[in-house]
Amino acid sequence: MNIKHGMILAAGLGKRMQPITLKIPKPLIQIGNKNLLERAIDLLINHGIEEIVINVHHLPEQIKDFINSKKYKAKITISDEQDMLLDTGGGILHATRSFKKPFVAINPDTLWSDAYHNELKDLEDLYFKKEKPCLLLVNKNLSFDSSFKGDFNLKGVAISRDNNNEFIFTGLQILDESVFSFIKDKIFSMNKIWDYLIENNSLVGNESKQKFYHLNTKEMFDKILNLKITD
Repeated sequence: MNIKHGMILAAGLGKRMQPITLKIPKPLIQIGNKNLLERAIDLLINHGIEEIVINVHHLPEQIKDFINSKKYKAKITISDEQDMLLDTGGGILHATRSFKKPFVAINPDTLWSDAYHNELKDLEDLYFKKEKPCLLLVNKNLSFDSSFKGDFNLKGVAISRDNNNEFIFTGLQILDESVFSFIKDKIFSMNKIWDYLIENNSLVGNESKQKFYHLNTKEMFDKILNLKITD
């Protein structure tokens, strides 16, 4: 069984990437031969995703124009958050209300590449084996940015949060509508979901073996750009 639905979180303000993001939304920043959004879309489509929803807020017309300029074989729709940012959890819930089956949610701040193809497939296999939400994590030792403190720990496939956490969330996860069943808020972080799932022993994950490049600041963008990454 293959997952056919995907969601891309592209509604952030990108304040720490200024002045670049004063004129261009962060997902459209170019690294190598592709921009960040394009990398996320390609990973999903190459996996077999047939329907993608992208949430937008900052400079949304540029993202819409980019999508319209492409001939993607997947159906791509926009979830508009121009009037109100819904945070990560609220944004995912709002954008995926029509998805009655599991879906992949992806953050384009990570530098996605074809190297993640097999890891997404393995994560999908884990989801159907365990029938639980799944996160792709990476050991912080593999992060290009050494300032990350870690988000989770991984013991086998079980995810926990402790005083010291060795793994970073890559920005790739598989969810279904049931994870939001206890939520009454409109605006909320995915951390609220993850903490609830961990408390109920219902969050699992796989470990990525890829070098982790995450564009979170203008300084990090400059450093990654200097690597002259090509695809």
